[in-house]
Amino acid sequence: MKRLAITIMALLVAGSLWAQDFGTYFADRTLRTDLIFSGDIHEQDVTLRALHSWEGWSGRRVNLDKVPLKGDGELSLTDLASGRVIYRTTFSSLYHEWLAMEEATKVERAYEFTILAPMPLAPATLRVELFNPEQEVMAEMSMVLNPADILIRNCDAQPQTPHTVLFEGNYEGNKIDVAIVAEGYTADEMPLFRKDAKATIEALFSHEPFGSMRERFRFVAVECESADSGVSIPRNGEWRRSAVESHFDTFYANRYLTTSALFRMSDLLTGIDYEHIIVLANTDTYGGGGIYNSYTLTTAHHTHFAPVVVHEFGHSFGGLADEYFYDTPDIASNPLVATREPWQQNITNLVDLDSKWGDMLPEGCTIPTEPTAKAEKNYTVGVYEGANYASKGAYRPAVVCRMRNNTATQFCPVCQRALERMIRFYTE
Repeated sequence: MKRLAITIMALLVAGSLWAQDFGTYFADRTLRTDLIFSGDIHEQDVTLRALHSWEGWSGRRVNLDKVPLKGDGELSLTDLASGRVIYRTTFSSLYHEWLAMEEATKVERAYEFTILAPMPLAPATLRVELFNPEQEVMAEMSMVLNPADILIRNCDAQPQTPHTVLFEGNYEGNKIDVAIVAEGYTADEMPLFRKDAKATIEALFSHEPFGSMRERFRFVAVECESADSGVSIPRNGEWRRSAVESHFDTFYANRYLTTSALFRMSDLLTGIDYEHIIVLANTDTYGGGGIYNSYTLTTAHHTHFAPVVVHEFGHSFGGLADEYFYDTPDIASNPLVATREPWQQNITNLVDLDSKWGDMLPEGCTIPTEPTAKAEKNYTVGVYEGANYASKGAYRPAVVCRMRNNTATQFCPVCQRALERMIRFYTE
């Protein structure tokens, strides 16, 4: 029995060492995969558009074969010789959101998507899967990736967009690299952009757990010049020539500010150290958007800028769901809410509450939980009905939270724990 225990311990240690050994399977290079997600509600497709690479890898070098969240899609690399999965990352996309729109029942559309991975040293199978709300594979593509392929565009000599490191923590391990991108700022407005970028960092660090774990982050301001000042507002007939072609009125929702020009944005970021993106829009019109492992995009000059940029980063970095809701009659009316337990850590449909924050509930907590304190101050953990846009059948962990409204002064305890876990996943 003692020999068996020693053998098991040795295997666990060996597995842990392998997971940490980046150089065994990867070169210090970035692989950028450009994809097209297309189709409609009835049929979906994933198509490879192009592959790029450049020197240096700024993503995680730990937990390479693991993912912190299920997400709406996954990219994986499998070593061809050994059959071992050597890298995985998950994401969400604007395409997934569009599939829940009525338009997806009538027409087909195509959306750009870009994702980064470390460049393998040897041939590997690159696989991309898209999941439906029930977390089943709805579309996929795979190919054998040969790192010596001459048609992988080498971008080492490509000029880099001017950029400045605004903050770099002194954490000795792997840091989390965040690029803050200028959108709708002309050349003359770059001093304003740098000021806004610094305000972004201050807003994030004013919230836990970002404040106490700030040393694990590195922020760089990327000065992408726009021909026009401001961003597009289609409902006003305003179309601006901006760096990443962002616009309000996504899916005809006034305040939903996004960009579909992900290839263009990725071109502007080529060669710069980043793994997460915050895009600042030079406008005082209220709005924003955040997509898990894709980008945050938010207005920089509205009075609610600070809470909004933190909220949207909760989406794009932490994979947190919105905790606000509309007057929908039941869970079935919202196609974004699945019958299976959702993968976001701050919402539940009670299928598997224990996997979320069941361990954080106070003794004697009733489900659903009725608020007992003033709404604007009630961060007490419970199971409150109304979340993820549905008023019935979906539940959130607190009455108020940064993921619910702009008046909240902090993330609720459940969201704070989820964000801390994410930070540790990238850095430990």
